[in-house]
Amino acid sequence: MMQKAKDIMTTDVETIKGSATVADAVKKMNDLSLRALIVERRHDQDAYGIITEADIVYQVAAYGKDPKQVRVYEIMTKPCIVVNPDLGVEYVARLFAQTGIRRAPVIKDTLLGIISITDILSKSDFVEKPKSVLLEGRIQEAIEEARKTCAEKGVTSKECAAAWDVVEELQAEAAHQKAERLNKTAFDEYCEEFPDAAEARNYDV
Repeated sequence: MMQKAKDIMTTDVETIKGSATVADAVKKMNDLSLRALIVERRHDQDAYGIITEADIVYQVAAYGKDPKQVRVYEIMTKPCIVVNPDLGVEYVARLFAQTGIRRAPVIKDTLLGIISITDILSKSDFVEKPKSVLLEGRIQEAIEEARKTCAEKGVTSKECAAAWDVVEELQAEAAHQKAERLNKTAFDEYCEEFPDAAEARNYDV
């Protein structure tokens, strides 16, 4: 089973009010050895925010501003990108890669935790169970299954076409992981053996 955000998140989340000063935030972060604080919502419909060590250094320290005069809400990110507790760790990593963030609150109705790149490195099983290895195994099984289905139901059958759809989805996922384009899919190779199979996949749009 794929690990989810809730499996590796830190549940002990420290928050701060948006109206607090940056000096308050710095003190809290230093006291607790934290790199970010979640900014509390003002009411239930409000969005959560986040203030990170980078926000403070880049926007306050770099300009020589007085942290006692700057409020958290002036430099925080809000609404911040949030992670669903059931999101697979691989997808959390992909979200971080695409957005350039390093941590995000885990929220489902309420604040449940915070997940960071450190959690992914130190707590996830991606070293022992890399998804690409699991995927390769699943692809091979799906190819065998597709060939069997097509042999039983016929190369031009709907079942045959559907079985190859499964293979292609898995192969597309694997290619996405490697950030590469597939030159030839397993179905293309199959069509070289059984040209009729290709016509069965001309769907009614």
